[in-house]
Formats: sequence, structure tokens, C-alpha cells
Amino acid sequence: ASADAQAKFVDVIREHGQQVPILVRPHPDAPGRYQVAYGHRRLRALRELGRSVKAVVRNLADDELVIAQGQENSAREDLSYIEKARFAQRLHKRFARETIMRSMSVYKSDLSNMLSVVERIPEDIIDAIGSAPAIGRRGWIALAEQLAKPGVEADARAFCRSKEFLALASNERFKLTLGLMQPPRGESHSEVWSSARGKRLAKVTQDSEKVSLTINRRAAPDFADFVLTRLQRLYEEFQAK
Repeated sequence: ASADAQAKFVDVIREHGQQVPILVRPHPDAPGRYQVAYGHRRLRALRELGRSVKAVVRNLADDELVIAQGQENSAREDLSYIEKARFAQRLHKRFARETIMRSMSVYKSDLSNMLSVVERIPEDIIDAIGSAPAIGRRGWIALAEQLAKPGVEADARAFCRSKEFLALASNERFKLTLGLMQPPRGESHSEVWSSARGKRLAKVTQDSEKVSLTINRRAAPDFADFVLTRLQRLYEEFQAK
């Protein structure tokens, strides 16, 4: 939690006391000690206030412990996407995906995206950018895709050491890094293809990356079908050149 959020939480505990016990289990390797399954923020607040802690003790298996810890983490609104992804990566080293999905209350595809992001983006670059609380799944996936291009990772590392980068807050660090990694897009332009009699047949839009052909089936249904049936033959003619 951020310092401000934790300070507010301490004030709530100071004024109202501990309303809900934390959940712990006996430590498997240290007799007489306990591991916290749920209630880490309450424990920190109570320690800061010098108060005793109310706790429920249960004999939890390892997977039950991690499910409780994950649910607590997932419930925290101040955890960013990349922080959750890194938590999932730590769990993945010890637990099956099904356990992690239950722990974090995520679908299989969500977990796969999280693990992919932290595996494809170097740890030191993530550390340099920080939590980036305003950046979600799409942004981090886009950064991972850019870093996979030849030479881009080295450029990103160099930028992360620059004064310009270090002077920014975490969200801005991410946005500027991704912006520098992405090549500028050329302006797109469109033209309309019409018949000799002026009947609109298709619209062609081009930019530096792609060409799109749009045919209005209502206006030219036969032409649309003709183009579809000719595509394979056109490509074969092209290959024969």
C-alpha cells in the first residue's frame, strides 16, 4: 500500500480498533511462530500503534495459504496491473495455475497474459518504470511486443538510465518509454474506386503498415463476391512473376 493509504488505515484502526481478526497459521519451520494468511495491513497498523493483535489460527495447507494471500492482494485497489502480474509470477514458481487462478480470482487467459508480460519484459526495466498504477493489460502487452524487436531492449535500458526518465513519475515513465519504442505511424489516406458510370465500388485506405479494401455489399454485392473468388488467383499470378 502507498504511504498515504497506510496512514489513513492506521487512523481508522486508532479510532475504531481492530474490528476483524487477521488469519494466521502455525509456521511450518519455526515452532511458536505464525505465518499471516490474511490481514497484513491490519498487522502493520497495529504494530505501528503498539497494540496487540486479534488473530484466528488455522492449520492451512500451502495452497490454502497462498489462496488467502492472493485474495487479499487482489482485493487491494492500490495494486497495479504489473504488481499483480509479478505476484502471479512468484506464485507460479511453486503452485499450479489452477491454484493461482483461485488465489487471484482471475480467468485462465488473464493469468496467461500476466505471466507472459513479466516473462517478456526484463525485470530491471519493470523495476525502473515502477508500479505504473494507471497502466493496464494492453499497455504492458504493447511494451512487451515492442521490446521483442531487435535492438529495442538495449535502447530501453539506456533510456531508463537517462535524466529525462528518472525525473518522471511512474505512469509517465511508462508512457514515454513505450512512445519512444513505437515507430511513428505514417498518415493514412483513402480513395474511392468507382465504375465508369460513377457507381461506388470500393474504398481503399492505405498507411505505412497496411492496405484496407472495403466493399459495400449492398451497393456492389456481385463485385464483392467476384473479388473474394479472385484473391487466390491474383496471389498466384503475383508469385509467378
